[in-house]
Amino acid sequence: MIIGIGARRGISSQEALDAIYSALAEAGRSIDEVQSLASAKLKENEAGLHEAAAILGIGIRFIDHEELNKYDTPSASQASRFGLTGVSEPAALALSDKKQLILRKKVYGRVTIAIAE
Repeated sequence: MIIGIGARRGISSQEALDAIYSALAEAGRSIDEVQSLASAKLKENEAGLHEAAAILGIGIRFIDHEELNKYDTPSASQASRFGLTGVSEPAALALSDKKQLILRKKVYGRVTIAIAE
């Protein structure tokens, strides 16, 4: 299972963790099932994302924009202003095995989460 993460600039690790755990609870899933976190390349300097991944002991990958745009996402996204179809949904789909969303993107404060398997 892959958790895709979109975030506003400057989020804290706690904001990311709270969003991840809220999304997992809604999906009826456990953190133990998560193989990786994923986000857009434009978020690779977000310390809060790196810190959250380290706290969880789960790797995070930052996906190239060209790869993200290969995925048609069911939800509209503000990422279009950066030339992207989305962040959380396509990032989750890009690394997932089945290419199937089990939780469509949901906003938790300044963090957006989608889960794919």
